Amino acid sequence: MAIELRGVVKQEGGQIHIHETNLSLEKNAFNILLGTTLSGKTTLMRLMAGLEKPSSGRVFFDGRDVTGVAVQKRNISMVYQQFINYPNLTVRENIASPLRVARVSAAEIDRRVAEAAELLRLSPMLDRLPAELSGGQQQRAALARALVKDSDLVLLDEPLANLDYKLREELRQELPSILAEKGAIVVYATSEPHEALLLGGFTAALHEGRIAQFGPTAEVYRNPVDLRTARIFSDPPINTALVAKKGNTFHLNESVKWPVNDATCGLADGEYRVGLRPHHITPMRRGEGSIEVMARVLVTELTGSESIVHLDIGGHRWISQSHGVHAVAIGATETMYLQTHRFMYFESDGSLIAA
Repeated sequence: MAIELRGVVKQEGGQIHIHETNLSLEKNAFNILLGTTLSGKTTLMRLMAGLEKPSSGRVFFDGRDVTGVAVQKRNISMVYQQFINYPNLTVRENIASPLRVARVSAAEIDRRVAEAAELLRLSPMLDRLPAELSGGQQQRAALARALVKDSDLVLLDEPLANLDYKLREELRQELPSILAEKGAIVVYATSEPHEALLLGGFTAALHEGRIAQFGPTAEVYRNPVDLRTARIFSDPPINTALVAKKGNTFHLNESVKWPVNDATCGLADGEYRVGLRPHHITPMRRGEGSIEVMARVLVTELTGSESIVHLDIGGHRWISQSHGVHAVAIGATETMYLQTHRFMYFESDGSLIAA
């Protein structure tokens, strides 16, 4: 079983929301759409669901053309970031509603509702109305309603955004295995690279209505095909700069330089753009490929578990991300270490040439 987009385009009022897209998603795999706001994640989901019709191209489900089939005639579940519940029904009835429409037996409804409620920590709240719940609890009820239905296609549009931190982390760990057991095709939209990595599966990196890269999540992260994909998959933003290769050495400026390695020794002399993720700039040396640089502190952000520091390194404003709290004074000059073996090298057109 698979859902397949063949040459799908979505255009409205002369504006292209989804450029020509070919994508095949299989069941029993967690498929992630990763991109910023307005990258096309929700529009792609609505096209898969049948809530919108493509301007051109076709949508196939299990080999059958479903391009013109109404959403009501498809066995799908969808959960949005903004929760939707029936205000006049209890939590129990909200969760049970798709099963009653499908004429499932009362005993089976009770079993499935209890199972979903237990999973999403809703058992004590089953007899409450949505207005009596917190925002996070209402989102959990919407999630339970989607999970209780044995759908062929489950679409989750940033469903954990409104949950408290602890529950969000628990569900990130549990959702892939829970949904895999249902044998459905699962599509999960997120704007957070960290969340995509935690969920695993396969990831489509989206930018302005185009799929920049699709593949196993870890592979897309480690080996982006271009700078655009690397940027999509980096939060805080990936650090970039133009460097010059001269013989066996790369030069960021006169004082910051590092030797070529096995991956870059064959590159011709000239200018290249490099990318370095923030967690590869650290206040402590890590690995033999680290070089020491002097950096001026511009801004600090302490999150409790991480320190994010904006730095001026040789005239380039770069970001460092490290575990723990590292107290540094704004304006101070600090010793930092660049893990040069983690640099990615890109051509002028943005395509990856070495990593």
